[in-house]
Amino acid sequence: MNTMKNQIKAVAVSGLHRGENPQPGGAVIASLRRAFPNLRIIGLSYDPLESSLYGRGDYHPDAAYLIPFPSAGADTLLERLDMIRKKEDIGFVIPCLDSEIENFTAIYPKLQERGVECILPTAGSFEARSKSNLYDFCRRIDIPSPMTKTAMDPLSVEKCAEEVGYPVYLKGRLYQAHLANSKAELAEAYDGIVKVWGWPVMIQKALVGEEYDVTGVGDGEGGIIKSCTIRKLLRTSNGKGFAGIVVVDPELDRMAQRIIGELRWDGPFELEFLKVPGKPHVLLEINPRFPAWIDFPSQIGCNLPALLFERLLKQKQTLLKTCVAGQMFIRHSIDLVGDFTDFVEMASSGERIFTPNMAQLENMQ
Repeated sequence: MNTMKNQIKAVAVSGLHRGENPQPGGAVIASLRRAFPNLRIIGLSYDPLESSLYGRGDYHPDAAYLIPFPSAGADTLLERLDMIRKKEDIGFVIPCLDSEIENFTAIYPKLQERGVECILPTAGSFEARSKSNLYDFCRRIDIPSPMTKTAMDPLSVEKCAEEVGYPVYLKGRLYQAHLANSKAELAEAYDGIVKVWGWPVMIQKALVGEEYDVTGVGDGEGGIIKSCTIRKLLRTSNGKGFAGIVVVDPELDRMAQRIIGELRWDGPFELEFLKVPGKPHVLLEINPRFPAWIDFPSQIGCNLPALLFERLLKQKQTLLKTCVAGQMFIRHSIDLVGDFTDFVEMASSGERIFTPNMAQLENMQ
């Protein structure tokens, strides 16, 4: 990987929370630092309590700035990025949350005018893999997927659940899923989702089996540049992989290639599969970003965020190792110690600049 010391513009990375429901940003930052130790990394945060704002080292940015929630819209995001760019020489952005992609896609031409590059899926590809369209997409390309229906009101939710058959998962448009085993559990489940994410709600047949993930980088022309496949060994209450093991599965490889090829996906992706005993893998979701465990393959020679950044730099891409079956990861939690003034600074000013540590200073010399 590239360790040159010439000046590269800063990269902005979002999704900085590393708690019980971890976001990918911290892992993306750690991966980038392995390949580009002198790179200035700017954190984009929605909440002054996002955990990566309060530590030092590989998983933490050099500076961080609050940005408006995605619901504020694309124009508001662009205005805030323009304000940040007055202080930071940002040349690249890696969005790490599903909810951001539409806004970044909308402002991408204006970012290019400002000299800021992203790698994003097309609007058509992004919409085709959405939770409301995924079932039809999978049927069209002959990929198994649980029956899923879309509802726009409470009566439709009940009707769809009866048609799909209990138990069902109620899913929000972008995030959140609740299991309902009966009509009595249904109302509470969709009420909670609608309050946060609004309509529509997806009703998906609940299946029981082992979960698999494929993450990689698409080339935008139908190919996968590199990928890593794991089986989840432990999951959080939100379904995030808390431990996983690399597997070699030609069937999953074929399915992943078919999906990414059909979408002509450009940039990072995560495909979530379920394996029911005695049946083929079924596709549950397509996420338009890296997973929270993306630093695991980076540590074993398959640095996908660095590969993405080399594409952003328009450099020749480093040949990555293939992840070896049996290699595994398990996440653990630590306490980040800080001072309340750190939180006050972030909450009041919307920004926080970190002092480089000695190792960083030595690398910059």
